[in-house]
Parts: sequence; C-alpha cells; structure tokens
Amino acid sequence: MLKLLPPWVGSGNPKHPLFASKLYYLGYALQVAIDLRKQQCDVVHLFNFSQFVPIIRAFNPHLKIILRMSCEWLTQLDHSMIQQRLREVDLLIGCSDYITEKTRNSFPEFANRCQTLLNGRDVNYFVPSKSQSKTATKEIKKLLFIGRISPEKGVHVLLDAFAKVVESYPQVQLEIVGSRGVVPKEFMVELSDNPLVQSLASFYTEDYWSHLQNKLTGELAKKVFFSGYTPHFELVNRYQNSDIFIFPSVWDEPSGNPPIEAMAVGVPVISTPTGGTAEYVADGKTGLLVEPGNATALAAAILRLLEHEDLRKAMGEAGRQRVVALFSWERVVEDLLCKYEQLGIGD
Repeated sequence: MLKLLPPWVGSGNPKHPLFASKLYYLGYALQVAIDLRKQQCDVVHLFNFSQFVPIIRAFNPHLKIILRMSCEWLTQLDHSMIQQRLREVDLLIGCSDYITEKTRNSFPEFANRCQTLLNGRDVNYFVPSKSQSKTATKEIKKLLFIGRISPEKGVHVLLDAFAKVVESYPQVQLEIVGSRGVVPKEFMVELSDNPLVQSLASFYTEDYWSHLQNKLTGELAKKVFFSGYTPHFELVNRYQNSDIFIFPSVWDEPSGNPPIEAMAVGVPVISTPTGGTAEYVADGKTGLLVEPGNATALAAAILRLLEHEDLRKAMGEAGRQRVVALFSWERVVEDLLCKYEQLGIGD
C-alpha cells in the first residue's frame, strides 16, 4: 500500500516539494481519470495541481483539459517538470493577468493557451445595505479585514497601522475576521523570489498569533476584535456594517476575493497592489493602493478615508459598479463559454 505523507513534509528541494509530486493524491487522481473515461466527458477543469494532468490525459486522450491557476506554482516549481505537464493542457486559465502573464513569460511555447478568467461573485447577494447611507452619522467608524490570520496576509502590518490611526482618530474600531492558521513555508516563503515574502520566514520561528496579541496593549486591545472563522454566507453582514475594508497582503496575491465582495457591497477598499490585486481594485476610484509592508502609508490611507465621507461614498459606489461590470457570475460565465467555443467544445 502506498502511503502519502502530508504536503508539508518536504522533499528537500523547494522547487520539487512533495505536494507537487505525481505521487501526491495519486489514488484520487486515478479514480477521477477512470471516472471521466466512463462518463465520456468532453472537458475537465483542474485547479492548481498540475500533476493530475498527465494521469487524466493517459486515460482520456481526447478530453479537453483546462488547468485553472489561482496561485503561482507553475512559475515557482521546477520548470522542466511543469513544462512536461503543460504539453497535455488544452487551456490554461489564470485568475488574473498577473498569473497569466507570468505563465506566458515562463513558457512562451504555450503562450497561446494562456488566458485570464476573473473570479466571479454573486452581485445579487453581496449588495449594499439599505441603511448604508446612514453610516456617515455613526460616531464609531468600523474598519474590516477578512482573510487568513497568516503572515502573508499582513495582519501584523494592519495592527501597526491601526495603532497609528487611533492616535489621530480614536473613534474607530477594527474587526478581523478569519481562521487562524499559518500557511506552511513550503507553500509560499520557500517558493517566492520576492524579498518581502522571504522576510516573513522570521514569523515561522515564533507563534504568529501570540505575536499579534502582543501588539494589542492598552486602549488598542479594546478597539480590535478577532471574530474567528465566519461562514461565507454570513460575511455580507460584516461588509455591510463596515466603513472601510482593508486588505494589506504582503505576498503577491493572485487575485483576492474579499476586496471584490467589499466593493460589491459598496465599501471602499484599501489594499496593497501585490500580484493581481491592482487589477481588481482601481486606485483612486474604488479604493486606495498602498505599498506592501508599509504601516505608515497604510495608516495615512485609512485616515484619509476616515476624514473624507464624500470620498468614501464615491469610492463605494464606483466599486459596486466595477464589480457588477466585471465580476458578476453572468459576466464570468459568458467569458468562460467564449473560451469553450474557442476550444471547439459544444460544436
């Protein structure tokens, strides 16, 4: 019996980690490949794990294989290994132009197979609150972060920035929504060539949660609320009750779904322009983009929006319009169907 080790048990080569091995989830991949052949499927979408491609192709020579990437693994892992797998892919979809262009540049021979399909959101569910216009009269303004409580998400930078904000604008609160759980170094820090991401390695020598809690001293502890994991269907209320959404990612964020949801609800966004996020948030229109890892710049952006109600309102309205135009499920499905037609699917 083949026993597969957990993905965080590395192989010793950061470009060839165990989670990228053809043996990782081999049994699952075989079951899927056999089932696809039995059902005589026309197309299959795979997400992130390129090692499934050769296995599925071996059992389904005429199947259209679409590999959807929401991370940078194709350009971070061993080039020759990925190159062999991409030969069997009919269409490679990136969740942002950032991912798509990096893949094209790394594998120019497959450039014509690489396209972008933005992440979609339900714009009929994530909607502005009917009472949102009254938030300007609230004495306490609410800042919101939603995401993993992990170093690459920049929560430590947010807390440093918030401490500066409170000094000038004490009538403010910060809610941090998300589950605790640091992403393994093998998945991110050891694969990245970004010095800022590599600097996060220091957080793996200590408990990140404790590091964050140590920042909450004095009055600051009364203004920061960690809500923990929240089911996705409950998040709309968190967005609607906030005045500013903050997304301070330090790593090269492939896309970023929370900013899309915040904009859909009509909340202005402050984010870092890392990875594909700059494609999602329109700087100066639907929010503000600040340098990653820069708590001073983040604090200044927060104070700017706190002190200008009209700007918050205008950015919120523009964000809603942007999401409806670019990220609705109707728009995303239409785009995907066009890609299917280009592959000859449905003819």
